[in-house]
Amino acid sequence: MSTAKRDFLVGIEKRYQKLWADEKLFEADAKSKNVEKYFGCIPYPYMNGRLHIGHCFSITKVEYAARYQRLKGKNVLFPFAYHCTGMPIKACADKLKYEMETFGCPPIFPDEEEEIEAETYDFEKDPASFAKTKTKQETKFGNSKYQWGIMEGMGVPAADIPKFANVDHWLTFFPPHCQQDLEGFGLSADWRRGFITTDVNPYYDSFVRWQFRTLKAKQKIKFGKRFSVFSPKDNQPCMDHDRKSGEGVGPQEYTGIKIKLLSPFPPALKSLEGRNVYMVAATLRPETMYGQTNCFVKDDINYIAFEAKNNEVYITTMRAARNMAWQELTPKYGEVNVLLKLTGLDVMGAAIKAPRCPFDKMYVLPMMGVKPNKGTGVVTSVPSDAPDDYAALMDLKNKEPLRKKYGIKDFMVDFDPVPIINVPGFGDLCAVTTCEELKINSQNDKEKLLVAKEKCYMKGFNEGVLLVGNHAGQNVKIAKPIIKEEMIAAGEAFKYQEPEKPIVSRSGDECVIALCDQWFLEYGEPSWKKVTEDCLENVECYFNDTRQAFERTIDWLHEHACSRTYGLGTKLPWDEQWLVESLSDSTIYMAYYTVAHLLQSNIYGSEPGELGIKPEQMTHEVWDYVFYKDAPLPSTDIPKEKLDKMRHEFQYWYPVDIRSSGKDLVQNHLTYWLYNHTAIWDSEPDKWPKSVRANGHLLMDGEKMSKSLGNIITLAEGSALYSADGMRLALADAGDVLEDANFNTAQANAGILRLHTLIEWISETIKELPSLRDGPDDRYFYDKVLANDITAAVTLTDQHFANTMFREGLKTGFYEFSSARDRYRELAAAGAGMHRGLILKYIKTQIILLAPVCPHLADYVWREILKEEGSVVNAKWPEYAVGPNDSLTKSADHLMECAHDFRVKLKNYTNPNIKKKGKNIKPNEVPNHITIFVARNYPAWQEKTLNFLKANYSPSAEQAFPENTAILQNLKSIPEIKPFMKKLMPFVAFVKAQVVEKGPGVLESHLPFDEFDVFEENREYIIRSLDLDSIEICESSLHADQKLVADVCPGKPMCQFAKRELDPVDKSGTLISLVNIQPCTPFFKQSIKVYDTDTVQDIVMRLKRRDRKLKMRQVDLYRYVDPLKGPRQLLAFDQPMLWNKRKLELTSKVEYSESGGLKSGVNVLGDTMCYIVS
Repeated sequence: MSTAKRDFLVGIEKRYQKLWADEKLFEADAKSKNVEKYFGCIPYPYMNGRLHIGHCFSITKVEYAARYQRLKGKNVLFPFAYHCTGMPIKACADKLKYEMETFGCPPIFPDEEEEIEAETYDFEKDPASFAKTKTKQETKFGNSKYQWGIMEGMGVPAADIPKFANVDHWLTFFPPHCQQDLEGFGLSADWRRGFITTDVNPYYDSFVRWQFRTLKAKQKIKFGKRFSVFSPKDNQPCMDHDRKSGEGVGPQEYTGIKIKLLSPFPPALKSLEGRNVYMVAATLRPETMYGQTNCFVKDDINYIAFEAKNNEVYITTMRAARNMAWQELTPKYGEVNVLLKLTGLDVMGAAIKAPRCPFDKMYVLPMMGVKPNKGTGVVTSVPSDAPDDYAALMDLKNKEPLRKKYGIKDFMVDFDPVPIINVPGFGDLCAVTTCEELKINSQNDKEKLLVAKEKCYMKGFNEGVLLVGNHAGQNVKIAKPIIKEEMIAAGEAFKYQEPEKPIVSRSGDECVIALCDQWFLEYGEPSWKKVTEDCLENVECYFNDTRQAFERTIDWLHEHACSRTYGLGTKLPWDEQWLVESLSDSTIYMAYYTVAHLLQSNIYGSEPGELGIKPEQMTHEVWDYVFYKDAPLPSTDIPKEKLDKMRHEFQYWYPVDIRSSGKDLVQNHLTYWLYNHTAIWDSEPDKWPKSVRANGHLLMDGEKMSKSLGNIITLAEGSALYSADGMRLALADAGDVLEDANFNTAQANAGILRLHTLIEWISETIKELPSLRDGPDDRYFYDKVLANDITAAVTLTDQHFANTMFREGLKTGFYEFSSARDRYRELAAAGAGMHRGLILKYIKTQIILLAPVCPHLADYVWREILKEEGSVVNAKWPEYAVGPNDSLTKSADHLMECAHDFRVKLKNYTNPNIKKKGKNIKPNEVPNHITIFVARNYPAWQEKTLNFLKANYSPSAEQAFPENTAILQNLKSIPEIKPFMKKLMPFVAFVKAQVVEKGPGVLESHLPFDEFDVFEENREYIIRSLDLDSIEICESSLHADQKLVADVCPGKPMCQFAKRELDPVDKSGTLISLVNIQPCTPFFKQSIKVYDTDTVQDIVMRLKRRDRKLKMRQVDLYRYVDPLKGPRQLLAFDQPMLWNKRKLELTSKVEYSESGGLKSGVNVLGDTMCYIVS
C-alpha cells in the first residue's frame, strides 16, 4: 500500500516543527497585566518508559486548548516537565540489578518466560473469585515478569539494558526521549521551563523543601501513628504512584468482633484448651450484634490460630492475621506467630459465645458464600437483618443431608431470627420479610440475595430504629458508632482495617494496612476541608460527574502519608531520614513552572539559568518573596530587579487556567492539588486553580490497550504511522466526555487521506481564483448560505473549543464545514459559479478552525499556499458582530433534503420493477419536467393541531407530549378538525417524529423562511440534481385538486413528474453553433436552437442537455467581438482564449428577428459563439 500521502504530511510536519523551534513560537514570557494570559498544564508523566498515545489523549486537551487560546489573542503558557519521584524507577533499577546478579548479563532465566497477568480482585463483578486485569505497568510496557524483558518490550537494545541498573540512567535517558516524541507530535510547549523532579535538580529540590516547610508552619503536616497502605517488604507506606496494581484503592475499616470459643474445644484445637481463643469476625454493622444466632466459616478455607495481645488467641485467615500484625494486634509488631493451621472443617460445630448476643451458647456453622479474600474468613450471623445469613441458616434448618455432610447436629441450628431493628415497610425482621417477598429459597439464589441485601442494608441503616440494648429507640445511623466504641472499650471488639482490594507495590509485595509512625498531611482536618470545598465551588469542572467525584473524594479523604524511606525524591527538610513521596511533591509545582526558565538552564538544574542565581541562594525567604505578593524583601545577595522579575512571572501567570488529567487522578492527585493550593495561598484565593478537565481512558479500536493484544502504540510510532496531524485528528475525534474514548485506527488512516485531499483542493482552488466570479458576495442564495455557514461554523466551534469539547468542535469546524463547502460547490455549479472572495474567506476560516488540531497542515497552507504573513499560530480567530442566521441555515438544509426526497421519488417513478397484485406495471416514461407544489400556510385543522401540541410541549418532562388518548380527546371536538379525524393521529405522529429529529421549531405554524422563494432561487440546481429539463413551482392553494391541497403543508412539498416538449412552439428562433476552443478537452462543437427572449442561462442549459458531460460543470458563454470575422481569426499567442471574445452574463436576454438576426442588447451575436468549461 502506498504511503505517499502520509509521507507528504510527515515531511511537512518535520519542516514546520523545526521552523517553530527556530522562531521560538511557543516561548511565552510575562507581560503587563492588561494582556490576557492563559496557563495550562497536565500532571507531568512518570519517566520510567516512553509515552504512548494513551498519555497523549490527556495531553491533547491542553494542547488543543492552548493553540485555540492563542488564536483568541491570549498570551499562552503551556510548560512540560518530567516526574521521577517515588519508588518505580528505584524499584525497577534494583530489580534489574538483582536479575543480572542472579541470572547473568545478559541473563539466562530458568524457565521460558510466559505471558502473565497480575491477579486483582474484582468484588463488584464476582465477589468469590479473582478477576484478572492488566496492571498499569503491563499496560505500559508489556507483560514480562522480568525487568529485563520489560526493558526489551520498551525497545531498549540489549546492550544498553545493563545501564538501567543505575537509577541515574533512567533520569538521563527517558526525559529527552519524551521531549523528542512530543516535539514530533507538534506539542506547543515552552520547553525552557521543563525540569525533572527529585533532589537531582537542586532548584526544584529547594522549591519542594520550601513547600513542605510552609505546610508544616501552617500546621498541615503532623507526625504520629496512622493507618496507611503499607508494603512490609519495602517497610514503608505505599502511595498510589508507588503501586504496581491497586492504584486508587484505600483502606476499609471493620469492627473485629471477638467470638469466644467455649470448652470443650474441637479435637484440632485441643492443644489450646484453657486459653482465651476467639473466632474473629469482621463486620461493618456492629449495631446488629444483638441479633447473632451463630457464626459462619467455609469448610475448605485455610485458617490459622495465632498469638494475639493479652495472651489471647485469634482464629482468622493468614491474610487477615498479616494485616492485624501490622496494626499492633499481635505481641510483636509486624509478626504473626502461628500456633495452629486449620481448615473450616476443623472448627465446624464448635460452641461459641458472642458479645451482646441473647444466647449463652451458639455454634460455628458452614456457609458457602464466605470469602477468604475479604474480611477475616469468619462471618458473624444476624439472620434477622442479613439476607445471606438468613438464607444460609434456613438451608441448614431445612436440609438434613447438608447438616450431616458437615456433622452439624439439629440443636445447633435450633435458633430463630431475633428482632432487633424495626425498619419501616419491612417490620422487625427485615431480612426474613425481604427473602419471602423475593421468594429466596436458598443461599444459591445469588442474584436475588444481592437485591435483598441492597434493600435491607440501605433502608435499615437510614430508617431503622433499634428495639434492644441501651440505645433502644434510637435511629441506627446515630447508634451505630456509639455501640462500636462501647464494644471496643469493653474489650469485645477492636478496629480492624484491610485494603478494599488487593494492592501490589512496585517491588511486587502484597500490601497491608499498617498502623505506623509517619509524617502525614492532615487532609481530613475540618477547616482545611471546608476551605477546599469553597475552592471547588469556583473551579470549572466541565462535567458534573467530575465535580461529584471531587466532592466524594473530599468527603472521605483523611490523613495522607507524605513521606517514605525508599525511592527517589526530596528529603523532608526537618527530618532528612524521610523522603517526600510522589503524590505530595507534585501538587503545586505549576508555580515552579513560572520561574524555572529563569533559575535553570536545563532540565537537571545543573547550570544556572537566565538570572544567574545559584540553588543555595533560593532561601525560604526568597521563595516567599517570589510567591507571596505581600512578602517583605528578603535579606539576600540576589539583586532586587531579579527578585522582581521572578515575582512578576509568578504574579502574571498564576493561577492555573486549566489542568487536564485522566479521571482516575481525581481521587488523589487532583484533590491534593486543590488542598495544597488552598493551604499555601490561604490568604490569596485568586491563586487557586480555575479549571480542571478530566477525561476517560483511551481504548484502541474498542479494546483496552495491552501488550498481549499488540495494540499499544507509542507516541513516536503513532506519529510515524499516521502522521502527527493524522493522529491528532483521530485523538480529537476519539471522545470528549468522561466515558472511555476510542482511538480508531481506520479513522486515523482515513484522516491522512482527508487531510491530503484538503491540501490538494485548496491548492487547486487558489490556482483557479482568478477565473472565479467576483462582485457582490450576497447576490445569490448559495452565496448567502455559505457566508452564513462560515459564521455558524466559527460561532459553534468557538463555543465547543472554549468548553474543551474538541470532538464537537471538530465536527462543526471541519466535518460539517467541509459539507457546507461541498453544498456550496454543488449549488454554485448549477448557477453562476463560486465567488472568489467568498471561497477564499472559507479557506482561510477553515485553516484557522483546524489549526488547534492539525497545526502543521494549517501552517503549511497558511504560509505556502495562501502566502499569508507569519504563522497561523498567531493568526486571529474570526469574530462576527452578528451571529448566524438560523432561518437561512434551515432553508438551505430544507432545500437539500427536498432535493434528496425528489430524487428518491423520481427513482420510484421510473422504476420498472413495481408489481401490483402479481402483475408487472408498465414503467412511466422518463420525465424531463418537475412541478413542485408548496404551501405557505397549514390547513386550518393542522394549524389548530400544531397550536395544541406547541402549548402542551414539555421538553424537560419524561414524556414531552401528552398521551395520544389525551390529544385525541382534546382535539376531536374542534370544528375545523372534525372532518379530518382519520388524518389527525398520523399527523400528530409525524409532528412528534419531526420534533425529535429537528427540534421544537417544527411546532410553528409558519416556516422561518419562504419555501416558495427558496425553490424559485434554486431552480437550476433542482433541475440539474434531477437531470431534468424544466421546472415549475406552484402554490398548492391555487390548485383545483383538493386532495393535493390537503396533503401539502409548509415544509412538506409535493412533486409531480411529466414528459414535456423541450422547445417552445410559440417563439421564433435560429440554429447557432457553440464551439469549445479549450485545448485537450472532451467538449466539441454543438448546434443549438436559440429562441427569441431566451436568457444566456437558457442557452447554457440547452447545451448541457445536449452534452451530459457538462452537467456538473460551470459553463460560460462568450460572443465574438466581430461576429463575422471572429470565428475565422487565428488565436493570439499571448491570449489564445479570450483576446477577441466577450463573456455574456447568464441573466442577459437575447432577441431574434428574421431581419436583425440574433442580438444581446446592442451586440450582434452572429451564428457562432464559443463556450468555456471549468
